[in-house]
Amino acid sequence: MKVKLTLKEIANGVEKKIKVKKYVSCDHCNGTGADGGTAYSNCSTCGGSGQVTRVANTILGQMQTRSTCPTCNGEGKTITKKCAHCNGDGVMRTEEVVSINIPAGVEEGMQLSVSGKGNAARRGGINGDLLVLIQEEKHPELIRDGSDLIYHLQLSVPDAIMGTPAEIPTVESKVKVKIEPGTQPGKILRLRGKGLPEVNSYHRGDLLVRVNVWIPSDVSKEERKTLEKLKESDSFTPKAGNEQNGFFSKMKDIF
Repeated sequence: MKVKLTLKEIANGVEKKIKVKKYVSCDHCNGTGADGGTAYSNCSTCGGSGQVTRVANTILGQMQTRSTCPTCNGEGKTITKKCAHCNGDGVMRTEEVVSINIPAGVEEGMQLSVSGKGNAARRGGINGDLLVLIQEEKHPELIRDGSDLIYHLQLSVPDAIMGTPAEIPTVESKVKVKIEPGTQPGKILRLRGKGLPEVNSYHRGDLLVRVNVWIPSDVSKEERKTLEKLKESDSFTPKAGNEQNGFFSKMKDIF
C-alpha cells in the first residue's frame, strides 16, 4: 500500500486513514468456514488431534513418526456444510478503512509494517501485516536532502549590493532573514533546526538558503548608461579575497 505525504506531514508525523482492499474474517461463520460457525465435526482421519502417527518397520525395529493430518491440515475438524458466503474459506474480500500512525522524519521509499492489519488467515488463523510504502509530494519551493532542506533565494543585483530583508519558506510558515549588503552569489545561509527530524531521533536538520543573484540579459539604453558609469567606479572593480571565494569553496566549508 502506497501513502503519499507532504513535507509538513513528514516534519510532524501524521495519522492517516486509508482504504485497503483485503481479506477479512467472514462475519457469517465467525471465520470458521462452516455454516453458522457450527457445521463441522471431528476429523475421522486423526480423531480431532490434528496429527497422524505412522509406524515404519526398520532394521532397528519399529519407528513412529508424527505429522500434520493431511485430511484436515492440522485443524482437527472437517466441515460438514460450508458457509455459503465465504465458500468454506472463512475469509471474504472487502474494503476496510485502516488507521496508520506515521512517525515524523520518514523518507521516500521507506516501508512501514502495521501489525495485524493485513489479510485475515483462512479459518481463524493469525492476520498478516500491512506493508506501507512511503512516497513524498514535491514541495513547490523546498528541496529535501536527508534531514536538511534547501531553498534557492533569488535576489536582484541592487538587493545583493545594498542588502534587503527576505522571507524564507519553511515546512510550517515563513521566516524573515536579513540579507547583508554585499552578499555574494552562491552564499549559503544556514537556518538551524528548520529542516526535518530524523526517525526515532531528537536530531533535526537545517534549512540551507542558497543566494542566487539574477542578472538581466537585456537592459534599456538608460540602464546601460548607468552601468557604464558604475564600471568606472572602484567599488565595482572585482577584488580577490577570502570573502569572495567561489561557490564550491563555500560548499566545502559548510559540508
